[in-house]
Amino acid sequence: MATTVSAVPKTKTTGGSFLLEDHNLENVFTPEDFNEDQQMVAKLAEEFATNEILPNAEKMEHKDWAVSRQLLQKAAEMGLTNADVPAEYGGSEMDKTSSAIIADYMAKYGSFMVSMGAHSGIGTLPIVFFGTEAQKKKYLPRLATGEIIGAYALSESTSGSDAMNSRTRAVLSPDGKHYLLTGEKMWITNAHFADLFTIFAKIDGEKFTAFLVEKDFPGFSVGNEEKKMGIRGSSTAPLILNECKVPVENVLGEIGKGHIIAFNILNVGRFKLGASCVGGARTSLQHAIAYAKERKAFGKSIADFGLIREKLAQMAAWLYACESMVYRTVGMMDTALSAIEHSPETVRKAIEEYAVECSIIKVSASEMLDFVVDETVQVFGGYGFVEEYPAEQAYRDSRVNRIFEGTNEINRLIITGWLLKRAMSGQLALLPAIKKTMDEVMAGPSHDELEGTLAAERKLVENGKKLAMLVAGAASQKYMQKLVDHQEVMGAIADMVIETFAMDSSLLRARKYVEANGEAKGALVIAMTQVYLEGAFAKLEAAAKKVIADVAEGDMLRTQMAIVRRLAKHDPVNVIALQESIASRVLETGKYVTA
Repeated sequence: MATTVSAVPKTKTTGGSFLLEDHNLENVFTPEDFNEDQQMVAKLAEEFATNEILPNAEKMEHKDWAVSRQLLQKAAEMGLTNADVPAEYGGSEMDKTSSAIIADYMAKYGSFMVSMGAHSGIGTLPIVFFGTEAQKKKYLPRLATGEIIGAYALSESTSGSDAMNSRTRAVLSPDGKHYLLTGEKMWITNAHFADLFTIFAKIDGEKFTAFLVEKDFPGFSVGNEEKKMGIRGSSTAPLILNECKVPVENVLGEIGKGHIIAFNILNVGRFKLGASCVGGARTSLQHAIAYAKERKAFGKSIADFGLIREKLAQMAAWLYACESMVYRTVGMMDTALSAIEHSPETVRKAIEEYAVECSIIKVSASEMLDFVVDETVQVFGGYGFVEEYPAEQAYRDSRVNRIFEGTNEINRLIITGWLLKRAMSGQLALLPAIKKTMDEVMAGPSHDELEGTLAAERKLVENGKKLAMLVAGAASQKYMQKLVDHQEVMGAIADMVIETFAMDSSLLRARKYVEANGEAKGALVIAMTQVYLEGAFAKLEAAAKKVIADVAEGDMLRTQMAIVRRLAKHDPVNVIALQESIASRVLETGKYVTA
């Protein structure tokens, strides 16, 4: 497949700046902006999932790994597994938007997407970004075609989230030609059919380093398949390293700097996981809609019942918000990448700029998917609990996404910590923005009125940003450098930042759509935006009260709570009527739509 060029905005956006400023509509990328190449990629990915993956799902559920390998090779032939591999090494070298589209539109069977993500993402990208020229020439062309399958081994039984606490050791052999790796890695995706593993170990027990390990290296073996709750059609097993003999030329990146590889690769994994969750939710919602229309109770279709319609509408609204965040973020990446000379280092740094957005996407989309599959089971009722219906498998398969690519708890700490770290270093003007916000709210309510479409929603998002900064400022003032020791506060601030980005992305997308198509055609995106914002703002307000109650007391507590109430004050929208309009449209079309 030819390289795609995204129709991206031309102005580079600073990571995390959504919290501080209003972004111009022309600088916000949305699914409605897909160019012809990207639309073709979406069609190709969806057809591959429908025609190739789904018919073979049962075989993969029964651990037929030969089928998984064959499908990965077929997908590679179509350019679907090597979108992030440079063309000179046999990849299709697509933009990040197309890469996200593939993860999104192929996500009809969770197990295969997990296998594919481990191969094409965390199994291949470490070499793309950090490999020597010799390593790239040796491995990338074969990874790009699916001749060999990649995997990634970071976790251990005692160091899942605490990856740097690795017990796997590496020592240089007496002749200086090999490193001998000893230890055990846990929960490794593709373990039983991968050929090449990126494995992390500490040289001499100290220097955390990455190694490229082939399955045939002496001292390497794979343990038993894990018996898992979900994603049973993907291979997950421990790796056992018993003085595994790895040539010194297979050290990946710099000795002692394995953490740079580990953490940067996870950024890519997070936005792709978010995209896959969007695709999985789209499929699950479609199943819920079809069943609701078919199932009869009390003499009529359950799709006519208000509480079922409410579920469908809420699923669609949250899905819309996550879809908006995913494509806004990859659009920002593509804009940044379009302005630079491409090298592994520059591409890595361009993606790293949006680390906070990647973590937000990962958390919100994985929790959105859990909500959607849970409600789908509820729509199916008793049949949702039965294996022969699609709701049951989707429910089991979705749960792991909140653990993959850094748990959602770790990612919440990353979100708040990353923003504050950037603020302290002056890379993000967060501290002046917090001070300005506090000065404004202390001065009294603003009487500036916004006008035009979604004016009330624009004010709501504006106040949401002020609330997030007010709370971040109050917490920082109270705990200063010790804020990292107060994880509940860090998590609540992260929840506010997540909802701010989701609200902002949904609103900007709706405004852009209405500007291009008019309010009448934009009725559905307006409704989904309003429904999402109403629920999100309630979460944001609750998180604000939680933090303020912890960091203030006495008169200060009363003053800050009064500010919170003032910023949170707004006229509620008629959520019931809006949900009814969303449900009517998705039931009419039989699927998630935005028009």
